[in-house]
Amino acid sequence: MVTEISAVNFRQHLEEMLNQVQYRHDNVVINKDGKPVAVLVDARLFERMRRMQSRFNTICQRIEEGFSEIPESGGLAEIDATVASERSST
Repeated sequence: MVTEISAVNFRQHLEEMLNQVQYRHDNVVINKDGKPVAVLVDARLFERMRRMQSRFNTICQRIEEGFSEIPESGGLAEIDATVASERSST
């Protein structure tokens, strides 16, 4: 479950919010001036997110290395041509 709370209320109910995250594995979105500024998540979920970010960065780096020989303009032109071809066939 996701709970949204203002920063002022979050400070007032910190212990309750920590319990929600720790024991119920809820997420708490903290808003300031009506806009989300932070999220409190379970430590296990955060660790999974960190591992996923690391894997994502590794994949991006491999893709960049694999296509390093192709000029960006050439790659974009190839993508545009493929999209146009697919659109015309449907």
